[in-house]
Amino acid sequence: QVPLVESGGGLVQAGGSLRLSCAASGRAIGARHMGWFRQSPGKEREFVAAIRWSSGHTYYADSVQGRFAISRDKPKNMLYLQMNSLKPEDTAVYYCAADPEGILSSIRTAAAYDYWGQGTQVTVSS
Repeated sequence: QVPLVESGGGLVQAGGSLRLSCAASGRAIGARHMGWFRQSPGKEREFVAAIRWSSGHTYYADSVQGRFAISRDKPKNMLYLQMNSLKPEDTAVYYCAADPEGILSSIRTAAAYDYWGQGTQVTVSS
């Protein structure tokens, strides 16, 4: 059973919106932190947004602050990323991730996350 499965990527024009979803199952359920990361060709995987599962506190990269919103549905074990005012530089593969241990100082660090989805492509045309 794949612990995290993303959906919702696609092609959108600059200024448009997309909503990504991530379904958690098995070992990913109960993770203290869940987050979204992205990776574009030739670049390292970068932090986008994260949420503390219990409290709902959210954290964002400067590049997406005010445009993206992370949220979760606790009963459904679903994670979402609402992306508005998309820019061509937002083009990347977006990954959902879960960190069971949940150390706050590492919430923006990809290496802290044990479980990853397969990724979903987001392409923003200019």
